[in-house]
Amino acid sequence: MSFSSDHDLNGHIARLFVYPIKSCAGIEVQEALLTETGLDLDRAWMVVDDQGVFLTQRELPRMALVRPQLKTFELVLRAPGMLALHLALDAVEEAATVRVWDDTVPAWDMGGVAAQWFTDFLGRPCRLVRFDPDHRRLSSLKWTGGIEAPNQFADGYPVLFASEASIDGLNERLLAAGGSVVGMERFRPNVVIAGVEAHDEDRIDMLHIAAGEGHTVQLQPVKPCSRCPIPDIDPATAESHPAVGDMLRTYRQDKRLDGAITFGMNAIVREGAGRVLRVGQPIAADLRFE
Repeated sequence: MSFSSDHDLNGHIARLFVYPIKSCAGIEVQEALLTETGLDLDRAWMVVDDQGVFLTQRELPRMALVRPQLKTFELVLRAPGMLALHLALDAVEEAATVRVWDDTVPAWDMGGVAAQWFTDFLGRPCRLVRFDPDHRRLSSLKWTGGIEAPNQFADGYPVLFASEASIDGLNERLLAAGGSVVGMERFRPNVVIAGVEAHDEDRIDMLHIAAGEGHTVQLQPVKPCSRCPIPDIDPATAESHPAVGDMLRTYRQDKRLDGAITFGMNAIVREGAGRVLRVGQPIAADLRFE
C-alpha cells in the first residue's frame, strides 16, 4: 500500500479514544493496540441492571460522568461525590450471563464493591461485568458481507471512526443557528481522521493506515453509525439538550438506514490486528461511489 497522491484521500489520525466501560466516559490516548475486536480494552466492561441487561446513557445520562483511567495493572474509576474505585485489570469474581442488545453472552462479574459503587452513583441496582474473551460475539454478518468480525460490548462493530471535518461542519451549522459548538466526544469515536472533507468517511471503501515499519492496518467501513439521543448529552455535565440531534436531522438522514440520522462509520478490522495505532499516522483511502 503506497501512501501517495494516487489515492482519493490522504490524511492522518488526529485523535484516538478508548472507552473501557460501555457508555461511560472515554479516554483520549496517543496510541492504542489494535485487536480483532477493536482497540485494546475498548468496551471490555459494561454496567448491567439486576437482570443482567446492559445500561447506557440513554436511560442513565449520569454514566457520562464516570471517568475511567487505565494504569499498568488497574482500572481506576472516578465520579463526582464518589471515592475512586480501583479494579485490577485481571480481576474477576464469578461467571455471569448478560444481555447487550439482542445478544446474550457470558461475562465475568466484577464483584460486590464495584456493584455497590455503581449502584450508589447511578441510583439503581446494577453491577459491573467484564466481557469473557473466550466468547466470540460477531458483528452483523449482513453488514460485514459474511465476514466474521468479533467485538466485545460495543453496540455492534469493532471500530467507529469519524473525521474532524464532520464535527467542524456540524459546529458551523450550530453556530449559524445561534447555538454552541460541541466536541467530538459526544459521538464516541475510536479513531478521528483529519485531512479529508466533511463526511468523506461515508464513502471510504477501505481505510489504510501506515502503522510503521512498513506495516499497514486496514479498517473496512461496513455500516453508517445511526445516532440515538446520546450526542445530545453534554459529557461534562450529563445534561441533555436536543440541539445536536435536531440539527443533524436537517442534513444527516441516511437512506441506507431508512432515513435514520447517521454520523461516522462502523468498521471491521481486515488487516493489522496486533499493530499499534498512533496519533499522526498517515491514512489513505479511495472513495466508493454508489
